[in-house]
Amino acid sequence: MNNLALQRKAEVIAMLCEGSSIRSVERITGVHRDTIMRLGVRMGEGCRQIMDEKFRNLPCRLIQVDEVWGFIGMKQKTAARNKAGGCVGDVWTWVAIDADTKLVPTFAVGDRSQYMANCFIEDLAARLSHRIQLSSDALNVYNGAVERAFGADVDYGSIVKTFSHTELMEHRRYSPPEVVKVERMLVQGNPDVDLISTSYVEKQNHTLRMHCRRLSRLTNAFSKKIENFRAAVALHYAYYNFCKLHKTIRCTPAMEAGVTSSQWTVRQLVDMIEE
Repeated sequence: MNNLALQRKAEVIAMLCEGSSIRSVERITGVHRDTIMRLGVRMGEGCRQIMDEKFRNLPCRLIQVDEVWGFIGMKQKTAARNKAGGCVGDVWTWVAIDADTKLVPTFAVGDRSQYMANCFIEDLAARLSHRIQLSSDALNVYNGAVERAFGADVDYGSIVKTFSHTELMEHRRYSPPEVVKVERMLVQGNPDVDLISTSYVEKQNHTLRMHCRRLSRLTNAFSKKIENFRAAVALHYAYYNFCKLHKTIRCTPAMEAGVTSSQWTVRQLVDMIEE
């Protein structure tokens, strides 16, 4: 990996960020898959550090949060059946997005516990410069986490969706159930009811699944190690925040939020990590 030229590293990372699998990157670039894996983990850790340093005192005002399901090694029911040890089974990516700037200020990878919710929301609160309106789904661990992290200094509402229980036909068994009712609940403070929504963060979840092969639906590219999963997610969010032009705002989310003054190239991102 250390013998690769920076431009070669940037080519590999750019392909990973655009959703190419490790083996397809190997076939196109000629770089061995083990080298690609080690480079991806190293770049992912570097991306996490860059975002941790730069995303402070953010001017975000309308934050939406959600969780994305994935798995390490095998799905939870298979791990339980096989009595598998170690970090295998279901894993959740906690995501926050600013509805105005489209910036993803923080994320967390772990289980779906109260502890993870506390860590995620506390990290989010530490990055903001002023009072926000927060929206989430009806997951009950958010209530305690928001109160713990923000106290009374937040306007918080949740959106509750009721789904149908109609059995899907065999060829549609991977389709989501029909939403039959949506309720907006005031949880804390004085949120604007019309702005209680998780639409932007759910669209960001789709973007994550399309650009990160480990989270694609019905994929065989799942992670075998939690460290690799975390690195892949961090790499995606750094690329999304700093390098990828957002069609709605016509610049990168980091530019819109005032974190950077220009769009970064993948080569610039690699250079910063390799310095």
